[in-house]
Amino acid sequence: MSTKYQTGLRVSEYVLEECVGSGAFAEVWRARHHIWESEQVAVKLPLQPEFARYLRREGAVVHGVRHANVVRVLGIDPYGEIPYLVMELVRGPSLKSVIVEHRTGVPVDLALRVFRGILTGLAAAHEANVIHRDIKPGNILLDLNGKPLSELRSEQVKLGDFGFGLADVDAMQSIAQSASISRSDALVGTIAYMAPELRDGHAAADEKSDLYAVGVVLFELLTGERPAGAELPSSVRPAISPALDELFKKLYARHDRRYASANAVLHDLDARVPAPDGAPGAPHLPPLPESGRPRSSRANWTCGSCHRPADPADQFCIHCGAQLVERVRRCPGCDGFPGVDDRFCIFCGASLPPVTT
Repeated sequence: MSTKYQTGLRVSEYVLEECVGSGAFAEVWRARHHIWESEQVAVKLPLQPEFARYLRREGAVVHGVRHANVVRVLGIDPYGEIPYLVMELVRGPSLKSVIVEHRTGVPVDLALRVFRGILTGLAAAHEANVIHRDIKPGNILLDLNGKPLSELRSEQVKLGDFGFGLADVDAMQSIAQSASISRSDALVGTIAYMAPELRDGHAAADEKSDLYAVGVVLFELLTGERPAGAELPSSVRPAISPALDELFKKLYARHDRRYASANAVLHDLDARVPAPDGAPGAPHLPPLPESGRPRSSRANWTCGSCHRPADPADQFCIHCGAQLVERVRRCPGCDGFPGVDDRFCIFCGASLPPVTT
């Protein structure tokens, strides 16, 4: 592999050892401390001087997200002679390489552990008001540290490459407009994971656009290929449970019909496909209200995800977007989200059936 930087180059306190990844904007090198040789890290270096701003952005974004499922940032200097970003070294493959090796899909129990890890890391990022914007298998790392893939735990799934974590319209448009259609007219690369409202330029990125990308990744995990048209995972791999089809459908949906938050997906996953008792990395999520209406009788009602105050009439948390009710109320006319106490839809004016308790 041809690289811009060379083995043995010293960058700040670290000496480059091996290039472990390269993208459109940067190379990632395994490096060791120049004195404490046993201390190894990953160092990201820009391919062009103007790309140093992505390092600065990624460092600023990820520094505020402290979670086991997010690659930690350890140091940064975007203004040095050689700009750099120092991160924890994840000793394992990317999810992309795992999917390539499992051409018909990874084992379902493993897929679910990876899926939970992605969602848990994404929930932490969203709670810190960070939208990833580039969820794809190549940006998901598995910290196996020499252990077999079958022993992977959910907390060893790590989200990386938050370079677009703060809006960069020019860069995202560049990705969308790049050579992204193969000769067979199939979507390839990053754009294949981009929500349709972003590809069309009709909306800004939000939590739901990240979740659309997670839906594409889930399909790949289960089948070894990306979704096409209206097919479901079980239409490619018949052994897939209908419960996973339903999860996929609510991720790979138009914006207004998509899950509201990563935590909402985790709650639905727990309800449809419970993790075995004592399963590694199983999330410990607060229960949602049992009826279509939050427990308004409960004093000081708070969001079970971010623990900030929530109005008893809200179906989704106004702070983090987490779903506050088990069954979301929808307007039968326009499919909008009226309040739980509304008698008429605030969007189309249709009469609404009463909430059942």
